[in-house]
Amino acid sequence: MFKFLENLPARVYLAVTALLAVAPLLVTLGSQPFYLDLLTRILILAIAAVSLNLIIGFGGMISLGHAAFIGIGAYCVGIPAHYDIFNGFIHLGLAISCSAAFALITGAISLRTHGLYFIMITLAFAQMLYFTFVSLDEYGADDGLIIYQRSDFNGLLNLENPTTLYYTVLVTLLGLLYLMHRLVHARFGRVIIGCKHNEKRMQALGFDTYRYKLTCYVISGTICGIAGFFLGNFTNFISPEMMDWTHSGELIFMIVIGGTAGIFGPVVGTAFFLLLEEMLSGLTQYWQLIFGLVLILLVVFGKGGVHGLLVWADTRQTAQAQPENDS
Repeated sequence: MFKFLENLPARVYLAVTALLAVAPLLVTLGSQPFYLDLLTRILILAIAAVSLNLIIGFGGMISLGHAAFIGIGAYCVGIPAHYDIFNGFIHLGLAISCSAAFALITGAISLRTHGLYFIMITLAFAQMLYFTFVSLDEYGADDGLIIYQRSDFNGLLNLENPTTLYYTVLVTLLGLLYLMHRLVHARFGRVIIGCKHNEKRMQALGFDTYRYKLTCYVISGTICGIAGFFLGNFTNFISPEMMDWTHSGELIFMIVIGGTAGIFGPVVGTAFFLLLEEMLSGLTQYWQLIFGLVLILLVVFGKGGVHGLLVWADTRQTAQAQPENDS
C-alpha cells in the first residue's frame, strides 16, 4: 500500500505537503501572521505554475502569455464586486468560463503555429488583453481596482479568514495535483506527451493531435483562471499588471526550477522562487541582481530542476544499496 514511499521524490513531496498542512498552526505559535500570507501566495501561484507545466512540461507548448489567465480570473472577482456582487459561486463560475473561453479562442489560433511562432502569438494575445484592461477607465485602468469584500459562498466558506483562505487554496492545489496525475497517466496524457516528442508519429497513429493539444491548452488556461480567482481574493486588489508578460516569464522560471518532468515539481519551484525573492529583498536593495544570477546558475547547472535532483539522488541511493543486497 505504501510502496510508493520507497521513492525519494515521493517521500520529499509528502513531507512538504505535511508541512504545508500544519503551517497555520506553526505560524500561530510563532506569532508571525505575515508568513501565512506568504505561504498563501506561494500556493496560489503554485496552482498557476502547475497549470502551465501541463502544456510546457508534458505538452512542449511554451507560452509567454499564461499570466493573462491569472488576470482574467482576478477580474472575474473584481468586476462583479465593483457592482456589489459578492457571490463566490458567480465569481468562480465566471473565472472558469471566461478563462476557458479565452483559452479556446486563442488556443485555436495559436496552436496552428509551432515553436517560436507559438511563443510570440501567445505573448501577443496576452499583451492585447493587458492593454484592453489598461484602457478601461471604469475599472481603474492601469491604477487597478480595489476589492472591498472577498467572495461570499453563503456561509460555506469564510474567505475573509486568512486561515480558511489558506486551507481552501491548499485543498484546491492538492485536488488539482491529483487531477494532473490522473490526466498525465491516462490515454489523453500519453497522447500529449507523444505530441511533445514526435507529433507526426502520433498523427500517423491516427490521433487528432490538434484537438488533443487544444483541449490540453483549455484545461491549462482554466486552472490558471482559478489561480487568478484566488489571487484576486487574496490581494483585495487587481490591476492589468497581473497580466504582464513578465509574470508569465516568472511562472516559467518556477516550473524550470522545480522540474518540468514531475507533477509536484512546480510547487517546490514556486516556493523556492518566492522564498528566495523574499529573503534577498530583505538583505539588500540590489537583490534583483543577485536573484537573477542565482536563477541563471540554476537553469545552467540544475538541469531537471529540484525533481531531477531528487530522481538522481534516488537512483544513486538505489545503486549503492544494490551491491549490498546482492552480497
